[in-house]
Amino acid sequence: MEITFTVNQERRTVDVAPDMPLLWVLRDVLDLKGTKFGCGMSRCGACTVHVNGEAQRTCTLPASAVAGAHITTIEGLSLDGTHPVQRAWKELDVPQCGYCQAGQMMVAAWLIEREGAPTDVQIDYAMSNICRCATYRRIREAVHRAAETDATDPVAAASREGSGS
Repeated sequence: MEITFTVNQERRTVDVAPDMPLLWVLRDVLDLKGTKFGCGMSRCGACTVHVNGEAQRTCTLPASAVAGAHITTIEGLSLDGTHPVQRAWKELDVPQCGYCQAGQMMVAAWLIEREGAPTDVQIDYAMSNICRCATYRRIREAVHRAAETDATDPVAAASREGSGS
């Protein structure tokens, strides 16, 4: 089945089984390896991307469900790594092993877009992705830093406009 959608601001058409999970379309068909496989049950969050501006787990999301959608992966969060979330993650040295971090950053970007400056409670609730290395304290600090940067930095606004998030 041919399915057309926009990924990272590029219109793409893929010919895949309609029930193929979006995760595998992104990784194996479109060669976007930043989105990771974790659990295959939409629980861990390693596979999180934005679908029409909402954080979505892709390991159980059928490709047919995103026909016509706008998808942003970690590769499309910013073209040059200047999104406030990416900068905060780097500045605070958030990742330990790094495997879950693309999904973590995608949820963080969605949360900041939605809430502006989220509280600790909002962060703890929204950031339900699993991190085996338990970098949750650094993740929370990075979300706060990114939200502060996002609110004051014109580069952040330009990055958002350029990413379609």
